[in-house]
Amino acid sequence: MKIFSVAVEEGREGKDGKPSLGPVYRNLLAQNDFPPLDRQINSSWDLFSLSVQKYPGNRMLGWRKMVDGKVKYILKFLSNALIISWDLFSLSVQKYPGNRMLGWRKMVDGKPGPYTWKTYKEVYDEVLDVGSALRLSGVEPGSRVGIYGANCPQWIMAMEACNAHSMICVPLYDTLGPGAVNFIVDHAELDVVFVQDKKVKELLKPDSTSSKRIKVMVCFSSMTDEEKNKSVQIGIKPYSWNEFTEMGKENPSEIVPPTTDNIAGIMYTSGTSGDPKGVVITHENVAYGVRGIDLFMEQFEDKMTGDDVYLSFLPLAHILDRVIEEYFFRNGAAVGYYHGDLNALRDDMVELKPTLLAGICVIIQTHLYFSKLAWMNRGYKNKYASPIADLLAFRKVKARLGGQLRLIISGGAPLSSEIEEFLRVTCCAFVVTGYGLTETIGPTTLGFPDEMCMVGAVGTVTVYNEMRLEEVPEMGYNPLGDHPCGEICVRGKTVFAGYYKNPELTREAIKDGWFHTGDIGEILPNGVIKVIDRKKNLIKLSQGEYVALEYLENVYGVASIIEDIWVYGNSFKSMIVAVVVPEEETAKKWAYLNGHMGSFSDLCSLDQLKDHIMAELKLIAERNKLSGFQYIKGIIIEPRPFDIERDLVTATLKKKRNQLLKYYQINAREKPDEVTFVNALSASFEHGESVAEEIDILGHAHPASYSTLSKIHSERGAWNSVQEFRKTMEEKGIRKQNAGSWVEFLHAMR
Repeated sequence: MKIFSVAVEEGREGKDGKPSLGPVYRNLLAQNDFPPLDRQINSSWDLFSLSVQKYPGNRMLGWRKMVDGKVKYILKFLSNALIISWDLFSLSVQKYPGNRMLGWRKMVDGKPGPYTWKTYKEVYDEVLDVGSALRLSGVEPGSRVGIYGANCPQWIMAMEACNAHSMICVPLYDTLGPGAVNFIVDHAELDVVFVQDKKVKELLKPDSTSSKRIKVMVCFSSMTDEEKNKSVQIGIKPYSWNEFTEMGKENPSEIVPPTTDNIAGIMYTSGTSGDPKGVVITHENVAYGVRGIDLFMEQFEDKMTGDDVYLSFLPLAHILDRVIEEYFFRNGAAVGYYHGDLNALRDDMVELKPTLLAGICVIIQTHLYFSKLAWMNRGYKNKYASPIADLLAFRKVKARLGGQLRLIISGGAPLSSEIEEFLRVTCCAFVVTGYGLTETIGPTTLGFPDEMCMVGAVGTVTVYNEMRLEEVPEMGYNPLGDHPCGEICVRGKTVFAGYYKNPELTREAIKDGWFHTGDIGEILPNGVIKVIDRKKNLIKLSQGEYVALEYLENVYGVASIIEDIWVYGNSFKSMIVAVVVPEEETAKKWAYLNGHMGSFSDLCSLDQLKDHIMAELKLIAERNKLSGFQYIKGIIIEPRPFDIERDLVTATLKKKRNQLLKYYQINAREKPDEVTFVNALSASFEHGESVAEEIDILGHAHPASYSTLSKIHSERGAWNSVQEFRKTMEEKGIRKQNAGSWVEFLHAMR
């Protein structure tokens, strides 16, 4: 059996109430010690500046420009005269001055043109101008600078300008609402913010914290006269990008390179509940993170070159995209940005022709699902797909992704074994699955692209980290058992420094040098790691059974009829329920075969579709040998996917469970036929008085009332005797015969 990671320290049994600890695992490349960093790389600024030295002429930034209705290509190549050895970015400039570095598509008359590029040397010069302008504006080394907007070249240049002068970059998700943005601006004490033109109005709202805190605002493009005047009125100095860079060019300032222990940035996690957390990232963290990816990729024959191209569409404020872009800069390769519409991402792929994609799991079902289904129905099996099938069946799929794709990195969300196998076959590209968090500066594990044993797993621990599992007794996970499972804990060079201004949360997360991720992992005999559960999504039902919600969502989510699912339970109920978003085309096919007509929304209101989905869920539960308490007992059909607009998911599409609970409590109450579902959702219904209030709202004679009160009688509540229960029924005018069709559901709930 081939081994992919090695235990460097034995596990130990828990004593005196402390949990058992599994062995400490390392990457095979680090079994004796962590490899040293390049002598020239000490910071994330090094990653950029050394690339400028190495690849000054490579394309870096690209955009498409329309002039008089015709495409005008703008390409500039500068000389290799700049020689600076203080960081990786400048080394890249020396070696590859004309290489493309950053590219984007300019919108003209509502349509994107071809990609236009800036080279490493061009970007480097502009970064120096931005840094000088920041210093002229009074921003000193160690100050925090915000960046708010969608991915674009100006985003990267602002970040690198901060790196050049030892300033702290504070990214803001462009999909965060104004409440979170105001929190971060205040919490991080941001006086200067680089901002996308579409976001300027949010920061200038009179009642916002931002408008009172910010002193300098630099727009990625330009502001309107109205926005400029409003900024001046409230004490903010407004600049367009060109104005700011010109100011820096006329007043050059010496750079102040950071040291390894300087803070590179504070990345606020979007948060599934509560206020965002500020993850403090050092320059050493970033340098080791990127070097680790470099060492990992050097193991394979198909190595990266300056001709590689990455399509950036995950938020740049997301750690995965940030680290991958830094990796590309280190190697003098090109990064092109999507034009802002995820629904039209395929057009960007065809135009850019990327060789690497990350986060493909977000779009795979939309773009590739039915292509997959058609070929699988014709008899093509993923494991046994031949080169002829590869050529004939899947070249169209590859063409849709630009035709040059050779590597797909899946991170941020789990990739099912089925989808991973399909990608390996249809895209004619290597697939690398990984696992990591903002707190671990991106990938903590990476899978080998040419090892089928990695399918369904997340690979092995990265070069500069160690990993072990910690016992979670309440969930039955033991790292010293026959199948070692437990909470994933990480220690090493890429673990974050702590949560900004939150020492208590830092102490809770990092114990004895080990960061506790909250994720449950399993170590396979070959040293490969699987993520199987989430500790924080563990709930205890009223009968004392523990349920792992995210695990069940992954189990039930494989059904072809399901696009997304949210599973819910609480300690006051003995069963779990779910909100299901059907897969539209599959639902329409079911409707056609069963004689139902109408829109997708109409179909989602059919009891027959609900029954069909419940039957599918039951089959999956039986197939996976789930326990009775893990069976879903009731569902709501939701035609609309969980989205950012309703604040139901984060910017990285993770479910906001508290928000989902609030949203469906409110919406279910507006639909009287779902009162029993509300009863299951809400912990506040533990008392009969609360239910009585709901019944008052719905009407005393409503058919659901009797069954709802009956349910409360069998659970914890104000009624502790049949007499009190009957008395309440009489007071509310509830008639037993009104229970109607709810009896069956009532029994299921019990």
